Amino acid sequence: MARPVITFTTDFGPAAPAVCRGVMYGICPEALIIDVNHQVPRYSIRDGAGTLLFALPHMPVGVHVAVIDPGVGTERLGVALKVERGDILVGPDNGLLPAVAERLGGITAAHALENRELMLPVVTSTFHGRDVFAPMGAHLAMGVPIEAVGRAVDPAGLVRLPEIRPTIGDGELETRIVHILIFGNVTFAGTPADLEAAIGPLSPGREVELEFGVTDGRPAVLERTVWERTFGRVPLGASLLMADSEGNLSLADNQGDAAARLGLTLDAPVRIRAA
Repeated sequence: MARPVITFTTDFGPAAPAVCRGVMYGICPEALIIDVNHQVPRYSIRDGAGTLLFALPHMPVGVHVAVIDPGVGTERLGVALKVERGDILVGPDNGLLPAVAERLGGITAAHALENRELMLPVVTSTFHGRDVFAPMGAHLAMGVPIEAVGRAVDPAGLVRLPEIRPTIGDGELETRIVHILIFGNVTFAGTPADLEAAIGPLSPGREVELEFGVTDGRPAVLERTVWERTFGRVPLGASLLMADSEGNLSLADNQGDAAARLGLTLDAPVRIRAA
């Protein structure tokens, strides 16, 4: 039989994930644990959800434990979600999981994590990654049925993040930053087709202007750049607007950090127009 797969995504940094892996191996010693990302920006549920959307469709079918949990210890539920592809997603009910669950075929069952026999003997109020989510994920990987983790919950009642969609205008596209990658590339809600509907055909080298609105007291920022296919099509250090590997609009610097250079943050508004 193939080894059971557990993927693991958190905002924990370097040390705490090893503790959680130790818990998982203690329950499911044959597990193949794949660390997706433990450098998700602290407390950023939207960044965590974006990481899962980027990674999990390319992972083997398995149990996917994800913990970005600023509400740890409060009344928020922990949940296990079974999806059409056959995976089980384990994490807090705070909007982290539903989008990737839909990407994996949709939710077929949802259960609250309530069975104390499947948790560590002592459950603290600050480390549910170790005490609840890691052991629950490991038990599920061992073949424990999802029904054993706790009562069924209505998938329609799960917390979902607000969906950000671009607005196509006459000569401009209004959108927002939905992800900032480790290299400083900035992902926007929307696709090249959305931008073409606003400003016309996107030929290589076409000049465009991006206006980032005032956020958190920071002044508006203007960036003049070009539409291109990939980084190496512009000079070293220059910026470009392109489609990223997921087909979304993205601003990047060739071997640079566009987000840091421009002082950009998640959810910042932007208007894109022809220059």
